[in-house]
Amino acid sequence: MFYIYILHSQDLQRYYVGSTADVTRRLEEHNAGKSKSTRAGAPWKLVHTESFETRSDAMLRERKIKSRGIGRYLSDIGLPSSG
Repeated sequence: MFYIYILHSQDLQRYYVGSTADVTRRLEEHNAGKSKSTRAGAPWKLVHTESFETRSDAMLRERKIKSRGIGRYLSDIGLPSSG
């Protein structure tokens, strides 16, 4: 199983979307500063996940969310986009 996940940084008031096979491990990596793109925003809070059968399906959804805009995507699915 593969997942897309959306994180929110209260400090930066920004969202981040990614894909992984292990959401818990990946969140820990983001919060430990092991990802250059999210290091400055720690601590990150998990606000949304979706599961997919294949890595390619998860990556396709990740790209669609990025092109739509994460805040707009969250609004589209009925979640607050203010973190």
